[in-house]
Amino acid sequence: MEQTDTLLNGNKIIQDSSAFMFGIDAVLLAEFACSGVRSGDTVADLGTGNGILPLLMEKGCKAAHFTGLEIQKKSVELARRSVELNSLTDKIDIVAGDLKNVATLFPKHSFNVVVSNPPYALVSQGKQNLRDEKTIARHEVLCTIEDVVAAADFLLHTHGKFFMIHRPERLAQIFESLARHSLEPKQLQFIQPFEDEGANLVLIEARKNAQPGIKMLPTVNVRNSRTVS
Repeated sequence: MEQTDTLLNGNKIIQDSSAFMFGIDAVLLAEFACSGVRSGDTVADLGTGNGILPLLMEKGCKAAHFTGLEIQKKSVELARRSVELNSLTDKIDIVAGDLKNVATLFPKHSFNVVVSNPPYALVSQGKQNLRDEKTIARHEVLCTIEDVVAAADFLLHTHGKFFMIHRPERLAQIFESLARHSLEPKQLQFIQPFEDEGANLVLIEARKNAQPGIKMLPTVNVRNSRTVS
């Protein structure tokens, strides 16, 4: 069943309650990424889903344009309708396609910033219906960490920024992929659901062809976290 929700920044988003709906991770990533977006930047969102990240970031930062890339046709339709609903067709494009084929969709080094909220879980973790929309959104059915990082590498120009949210237990694989693609981790921020619990999410900023050196940001407690306005 479809529903239209209003975000805190005033933009509206059309969602399908029977499919995958956005959560706090998208909100946290949008705020994290906006802090590193400069005026006039072009931003690509890999696996945009229903367009939540561009819709959140559009008023939270001064980027010139957003492009959301999504492989699932139903999500592409919802995202495009949301963009039209908010009269943002001049600022947000939704492109149907596979992030593994970015070289056929966009010119090389054509974005200043790439963001992604990719599937977190390995396909081997549990039994899933591999054609289910929720499974595709949550598990690496159609793309892996390596696929996402490789796409970001292709799209970013030198010193471009890559922002991603993921699970802390996948950090070793993430760092390995970033190193293979000349993306240097520059900022790391852990997210915990409650003050007395361990982190269950991590925000990562990496930069293309940058010098080594990671800044550890204060851990965010979701209960007390700010939200994108």
